[in-house]
Amino acid sequence: MKDSPLIIKSKQFALDIIEICNKVKTARKESVLTNQLLRSGTSIGANIREAAFAHSKADFVAKLQIALKECSETEYWLELLTDAQYYNDKDILNNCLEIKKMLISSINTVKSSI
Repeated sequence: MKDSPLIIKSKQFALDIIEICNKVKTARKESVLTNQLLRSGTSIGANIREAAFAHSKADFVAKLQIALKECSETEYWLELLTDAQYYNDKDILNNCLEIKKMLISSINTVKSSI
């Protein structure tokens, strides 16, 4: 699963989130939103990576569902940063939505086989 597109994409997404948070903290002196974004945005990939070592299909689905929740939270923080005009690059939000769709698809695929 190490070469999984979901693992690769979520890791790159986490690196992008780190970069964005550093830029916003430096430019806007904003830390409350960026701390939340950093936490949730990097947690997505961590939970996906953890799912790779699940004990069962149910455990695998549970880990992916946690990643999906973190992804949804990250989407919220990105929307707030954009709406507050602290950050205006829509690519990161589109990447978040793509990961969210991939997670939903993966969860549904595994659930259908349980």
